Amino acid sequence: MKTPLLIALLMSASVAFGADKLTAPELIGLTKGNPEKLQEALVATLGQEMIQKGTAAIGRGPDFIWAVESSARPTLMIDEQAGPAMKKIAKTNIWYAVGTLRVGTSHEYEYRIDGKSYGGSKDLPAFGPESYLKPGVPSGELSEKLVHTSKVYSGMNSNYWIYVPAEYDPKTPAALMVFQDGQGYVRRESEGVVLNVLDNLIFEKKIPVMIAVFIQPGQVPEGTDIYKELEEMILHASPSFIRPSAPAPGATPGSPAGPRPRTPQNIMRSVEYDTVSDRYARFLRDEFLPEVVYSKYNVRKDGYSRGISGSSSGGICSFDVAWQQPDQFSRVLTWIGSFTPLQPVPNYGGQAFPAMVQREASRNIRVWLQDGAEDQRTWPLQSLEMANSLKDRGYDFHFSYGYGTHNSAQGRAELPQSLTWLWRDYDPARIDQKFEQDPKEAEKPLFRVKVYNRDHGSEY
Repeated sequence: MKTPLLIALLMSASVAFGADKLTAPELIGLTKGNPEKLQEALVATLGQEMIQKGTAAIGRGPDFIWAVESSARPTLMIDEQAGPAMKKIAKTNIWYAVGTLRVGTSHEYEYRIDGKSYGGSKDLPAFGPESYLKPGVPSGELSEKLVHTSKVYSGMNSNYWIYVPAEYDPKTPAALMVFQDGQGYVRRESEGVVLNVLDNLIFEKKIPVMIAVFIQPGQVPEGTDIYKELEEMILHASPSFIRPSAPAPGATPGSPAGPRPRTPQNIMRSVEYDTVSDRYARFLRDEFLPEVVYSKYNVRKDGYSRGISGSSSGGICSFDVAWQQPDQFSRVLTWIGSFTPLQPVPNYGGQAFPAMVQREASRNIRVWLQDGAEDQRTWPLQSLEMANSLKDRGYDFHFSYGYGTHNSAQGRAELPQSLTWLWRDYDPARIDQKFEQDPKEAEKPLFRVKVYNRDHGSEY
């Protein structure tokens, strides 16, 4: 006869190892059935640890389910407002709630338990229909990982992938989009993945037929000229600069890097992306694109037909490329951009851009700028300053400001609308267009901020 302890252990093992992970719609469907099956499915799908910590949530489109373990009744707060009421699974301390979120952006949530804040996240994306490959939409083809060796960065090797949409016709020159930190965008199984968005929007004719290039920050073999250049830079630089900015292996673009040693390998991404100069722009114009794209595909050469995107350091890089060479790239998508002093020359990096936008001659570029209020250090203030500088000088820009941290959740969720906005009114019969600020934007006041999180308790 089995003892109660043995029975409990067997039940625990079945939850941990016997249940399959379910989708959000499947979990939501179980809320109308057997509570034991719901508990088992929640633990198997979301993880016991995440449920205990109050960080367990999953959704599909607008439909979400949250779960938390608590001996007292929790209140779910979403975007600083009370969310759907939580229900307790019988004979457990697990509470769950089912509700809907506005799609095409990210959201924050937390629990209030006994009057105190608990768990949650500031980076919960809700993906709209264009973020999932739609029935009947043909999938474009993604190349295998390829490698390019640079001359501008003497000896640097860059991995890259090329996406070709199903609608591409070699007889008709295609538009072009370049994505920095491209290794983070080439998996189709991820929600909100760029490939699905491109497939859907091209098929729906919301953006033109375009070749997309996903390029990874370069690697610098020992003994190469660029390796020696970086060693010299590290030797003479102040510790405040040339911070290693490469995310940890496997991290999504925009993820905090964490402590990393300053080595040529670890600072190469920052040197490429955070340096305010025309070097990376020349790398794209003079060697990378001619050798890996133009030689194989019929791609338009006018800046009107070319866009560039990136996250974090890749975000400032994208703006810098268009700023240095607006005749090459006129459409800029930047997420959580590092408009901050991360490189020693010139002007210590991207924090110089708001003043440069204000004082230098205007560039004919269109810019979608995104950041979150909980981004790291001075990132949010710098993005606000960038937005105000672009607005003040009459640029055609959009500033998307959310709740999030230094994370790509909001950028991924709003990718369909940002790409549609960037490529709106595109005419393949043209090679140029004067970008002008939307009159509705011109009528709005400048962006303002207030300090709000210094007196909210020890967690801040």
